[in-house]
Amino acid sequence: MCRMRVDGIEGGDNTGLRRRGCCFRTNDFIPEESFKSWGNYGKALMDTPFRLMDRIVTRSKDHTELVQMKARSQHEMKKTLNWWDLMWFGIGAVVGAGIFVLTGLEARDDAGPAVVLSYAVSGLSAMLSVFCYTEFAVEIPVAGGSFAYLRVELGDFVAFIAAGNILLEYVIGNAATARAWTSYFATLCNKHPEAFRIIVHHMNPDYGHLDPIAVGILIIVGVLAVFSTKGSSRFNYIATVIHMIIITFILIAGLIHADPKNYVVFAPFGPRGIFKASAVLFFAYVGFDAVSTMAEETKNPGKDIPIGLVGSIVITTFLYCLLAVTLCLMQNYKTIDPDAPFSVAFSAVGMDWAKYVVAAGALKGMTTVLLVSAVGQARYLTHISRTHMMPPCFAYVNEKTGTPVNATILLILATAVIAFFTTLEVLSDLLSIATLIIFMLVAVALLVRRYYSSEETTKNNQIKLIVSLVLILGSSSGIASYWAVSDGWIGYAIIAPIWFLATLGLWLFVPMAKKPKFWGVPLVPWLPSTSIAINIFLLGSINKDSFIRFAIWTGFLLVYYVLFGLHASYDTAKKLEEMRNSEDIGKEWNNVEEGAVSSV
Repeated sequence: MCRMRVDGIEGGDNTGLRRRGCCFRTNDFIPEESFKSWGNYGKALMDTPFRLMDRIVTRSKDHTELVQMKARSQHEMKKTLNWWDLMWFGIGAVVGAGIFVLTGLEARDDAGPAVVLSYAVSGLSAMLSVFCYTEFAVEIPVAGGSFAYLRVELGDFVAFIAAGNILLEYVIGNAATARAWTSYFATLCNKHPEAFRIIVHHMNPDYGHLDPIAVGILIIVGVLAVFSTKGSSRFNYIATVIHMIIITFILIAGLIHADPKNYVVFAPFGPRGIFKASAVLFFAYVGFDAVSTMAEETKNPGKDIPIGLVGSIVITTFLYCLLAVTLCLMQNYKTIDPDAPFSVAFSAVGMDWAKYVVAAGALKGMTTVLLVSAVGQARYLTHISRTHMMPPCFAYVNEKTGTPVNATILLILATAVIAFFTTLEVLSDLLSIATLIIFMLVAVALLVRRYYSSEETTKNNQIKLIVSLVLILGSSSGIASYWAVSDGWIGYAIIAPIWFLATLGLWLFVPMAKKPKFWGVPLVPWLPSTSIAINIFLLGSINKDSFIRFAIWTGFLLVYYVLFGLHASYDTAKKLEEMRNSEDIGKEWNNVEEGAVSSV
């Protein structure tokens, strides 16, 4: 299964090495020159500062991601998806645990009925990020998603740190959804949401509620994801249609039992509560970026991706706001159940039987979220492994199914381990940090793509671009920091104009170096700059403990990168560069020979 081409070669070039056998051999994980012997590895470690600087400043090219990276998977993914598939994938990827679980948790603890505004703020941020993703997905339609986009515009090092957080986003997101699946399954069986978990009393409560059912549903989803992308699309479409019917029932039945008194105190926790909830509820929008990883399997990326991505996020935001309003009208926010809010709310208004319909709908929604996320996360890992930042064995695409089998299995196993131990609240906060940082980096990358070209941008314009980006990032961070420590307004009056002037200066004084060929983000630089500001602002609303966990994970990524990923990707890049140079020399020599013959 792990038979694959390991070097970056184009098309049918047979000069690359092939490796056969099981991917559990050492050479299948670290085949690069730096790992051939302890002596080679020691030399590589001594050379770490030079290699790190090389990877920081080196940029990939669109053609490299589109052709040469794909060749490392040995077989191509099958182009079977259109805009209809992508839109339903987007809806299926997003409408799940977020709305059916986190709505109740955040309404009760942070926002009250104003949770609808929290969803609107998160939806706006997601929409801005969707636009940024869409331009990249159309221009660079590969399985790597944001990892490939950042490699092209911000370099290998930034791309890897983002890649680690991308994988964290998906693994944690699926783990959280799988645990929520167990809660709603228990409700469907007329049990308490915790009934099917094994509680280990001497362990920390955040990690001692063991969830074997979550592991089981992840394994089932993993098998379907491995089997077929088109088959997964059909299953997702059918399940999501049923899900939409159930959501319609929830809205109608819930609003029939609406009590306006529950809206008397609309924002009991004030603006801080609204934005704190927005930061956590961004979890509910995680998943649409999985659609961008399917660009490699899309028939017509220039048309299908914009319609699919934008259409799905508009529909999703509208549904989220309606469902949030319905829940808070049915039940006072203080009495909302944080584990299965909609089911318990229907029981509270005398429609006890309706909780089974709600639970069934939630299960269907969360199953499609798990499926689409499993498909998306495997494609991220596939493209990361094509660069050798992760073991190249996980870049393999199965010839028969056209799916990345090894990557899917690895990530499902990792997700199952986390889902088995960790509670939803811990997972959702950590996930939001990773997601917001990635979306912010993609917006930065879009500005770099539009305003910088090594062949065209002058040194003066390059300096203007760097200054503008630093001011945009700095002022956005300043606004978020001031929000976190002060209830005043003077800081905003000073910092916000800096953001505005930096964006205005970029718009007026730095000429665009590139324009999109097929589809482009409107209102550049204002839209991506706003996306940066909102994402950083929401980051400022997340609690300190989540940032500590995030810092620990990022530290682990840096250690892995310095010890392994840096040297593997450096060796691979240099070998590819040597091959290109030898090809260029061969072409030049042929031209010389042809010229000599014609002159005779």
